[in-house]
Amino acid sequence: MSSAPPPPARRAPGVGRRTLALPTTTVVPVRRRDRRGRGPRGPLLPSSMPAYRTRAERFDDLVLDAVERIERLWARQLVGTEFAVEDVPPSNPAPWEHGGVPLGRYFPSDAGLPARIVVYRRPVESRATDPLDLADLVRDVVVEQVAHLLGRSPDDVDPHYGDAH
Repeated sequence: MSSAPPPPARRAPGVGRRTLALPTTTVVPVRRRDRRGRGPRGPLLPSSMPAYRTRAERFDDLVLDAVERIERLWARQLVGTEFAVEDVPPSNPAPWEHGGVPLGRYFPSDAGLPARIVVYRRPVESRATDPLDLADLVRDVVVEQVAHLLGRSPDDVDPHYGDAH
């Protein structure tokens, strides 16, 4: 009796992808051969094309723009605050959240950890109707969370809060 060879081992998603962190915090993907050994993988699109940046990277830029705008006004009060983007919120809601999917959260500083504001990309993107609406919504979410951090109303934090494009 001849036994069939065992099936090839399958990698978990993301396993085998490596990145190198340079001292300037730039992340460069390591080029490796494609799965059939034909040669190094290269970029699908040149960096000059509009589709080169992913939706997640463009969303990160919107959050950075909103944070920079707020930091110009409240830099001293926001020292040490971390801002982050996550794809989706965790499945267990915070005690103060009543129904619905949160667009962002403020986590107060605790046990030596700095205060953190997180914006959830997928829920925000699903509520926006166009790119301008997305930019306004991201700005409003960041302003609301900073207002929660500072104990102020969103209108005090940013006079343009709630203005439509």
